[in-house]
Amino acid sequence: MANDPQQIPPLFSQFDVAANSAAESPQNAVQQQHTEVVGLLQELLAAQDRQNQLLEELVTQMGAAQRQRASELGQWKQENPMLARNCRNAAETLSEAQTEYLRRLSIEINENTECLVDGDFMLNEFVDRYGPRLAHLNGVLQVLTQLGTGPKTTNDTDSNGAN
Repeated sequence: MANDPQQIPPLFSQFDVAANSAAESPQNAVQQQHTEVVGLLQELLAAQDRQNQLLEELVTQMGAAQRQRASELGQWKQENPMLARNCRNAAETLSEAQTEYLRRLSIEINENTECLVDGDFMLNEFVDRYGPRLAHLNGVLQVLTQLGTGPKTTNDTDSNGAN
């Protein structure tokens, strides 16, 4: 019974190779490919539309946050006009100090080019010496500049803030 031919699946399948079978003509194959391409393009277009919608929402959200921040900063400047003026003057002074600091830093770089390029130790020493100070200076200058921006008034001509 183990070799019963009815229990063993056939090794070969039957194929209909007659001329009237479901074989596709070249024109049908081209039409099917065209339909598939159109479908894929429609899916791509839908995905692109969704991506554009998401980008528009993102821009709207970021724009709203920026407008809110600008509004709050403008309010602060109106409530603290003298402090805003002092921040602007301090930023101008600190900018001059930063320019001088960068001038000295660039001179040292130019004088020690070979040592900085060839030696990791010298480069690390240079970065340790100038990096933190430059980073903090830039941060403070950025805050002062942001708080002190705005149109200058005729009272701002006195750089000592004596008005």
